[in-house]
Formats: sequence, structure tokens, C-alpha cells
Amino acid sequence: MTYENSAFAALADPTRRAVFERLARGPASVGQVAEGLPVSRPAVSQHLKVLKAAGLVDDHAEGARRVYRLDPRGIGALRDWLDQHWARALDAFQTYADSLEDDLE
Repeated sequence: MTYENSAFAALADPTRRAVFERLARGPASVGQVAEGLPVSRPAVSQHLKVLKAAGLVDDHAEGARRVYRLDPRGIGALRDWLDQHWARALDAFQTYADSLEDDLE
């Protein structure tokens, strides 16, 4: 599975997206991420494990707990992949718009 596929697969789960969006607001421990989510702390830990394997989050120890944050390298790689496709989509739209303009003349 390519990096992009694993990242998108990781974000396909709604709870995992909620965890990802929580970390987009800033670093947090598992307990902090779990607050307000309808899943247990162990379930949040499993979601974080998947996001980490996909390269979307990173963690470090702070005392006895792990603090998670978005991994800018993974987010950057995903954005580069999306930008590449976005540029193609814009080029295709430009070609289409130009063809419509030619038809009107």
C-alpha cells in the first residue's frame, strides 16, 4: 500500500478523523484526545496507532504519558500528493473552459 493510500485509509474512519482534527488544534495526550469522543481511551490509543503508522501523527514522552501531535512530514507529503492532482484538475478545467469559449465565438 502506498503512503497516500495508507493515509487516506487511516482518515476514512470517522472517529479517526475526529482524533486527527483534535490534534490539528495542538498536541494532546490520549486522555485529552479522548475527552468528548464516544470511544474509550484504549480505542483512542488504537486510532492513534493507525494514524502514526500512516505517518500522520507523531508522539513523544512527557513524564509517564505520551503526547501526540500531527506529523508535519506526513501532512506535507499528503498535501504534495493532493496539490499534484489539484494542478491537473485545474489544467483540465482550463482546457474545458477554453473549449466552451471557442464554441461561443
